[in-house]
Amino acid sequence: MLKEELIKRIVENVLQGRRNKDDEGIEEDYVGEPGVAELVQEALDNGIDTNTILLEALSKGMKQVGEKYETGEYFIPDMLTAAEAVEAGMKVMEPHLASAGESERKGKVIMATVEKDLHDIGKNLVSIMLKGAGFNVVDLGIDVPAARIAEAAEQEKADLVGLSALLNTTMVNMEDVVKELENKGLRDKVKVIIGGAPTSDDFAAEIGADGYGKDAFAAIRVAENLLQSGGKN
Repeated sequence: MLKEELIKRIVENVLQGRRNKDDEGIEEDYVGEPGVAELVQEALDNGIDTNTILLEALSKGMKQVGEKYETGEYFIPDMLTAAEAVEAGMKVMEPHLASAGESERKGKVIMATVEKDLHDIGKNLVSIMLKGAGFNVVDLGIDVPAARIAEAAEQEKADLVGLSALLNTTMVNMEDVVKELENKGLRDKVKVIIGGAPTSDDFAAEIGADGYGKDAFAAIRVAENLLQSGGKN
């Protein structure tokens, strides 16, 4: 199969939310056809480099999913299945990304749900999409203390920290992360973006964060803008 055709089929299967040949897809008649995982493996076997697969297939597919979500054609379940398809492709590529090093990645991001908050769906979605967009992501999970997040940012030499909270009572802990980064002398080096139902642009400004993502797609745009501009979003 030609490179262009393989890339096109990966994008198509991201849009269908098909991780592998056993997945049905949004439309009918896809069962048994190669999904994202199989197509990514085929692309690698045919000498297509990881950067091309990442940016021209997986990231492009998720960008189209975002456009469909914004126009109301896709809904959150469609977005989640597409992100899972991208994650399946990323897992196939992981050994190749490790051997190629980090030279082609856009930057390193620490992701975490803040202390005393156990919600992770939004964080997981953003993490998957950041990977698909070309970022190196370290996901610390849920209920993560501010000191642990700052420590990870220092150890991993992160470019950005992404914080999630779903509760009014826990979003206040985001400010603690900003303060911990300041205490470690990292604030000028590490950008901070926040997201989650109770958060907002105003709250981001109030706690000294650099940006706010109203949804997963907005979060990716904010992350890219921050790292490209090197300053405030």
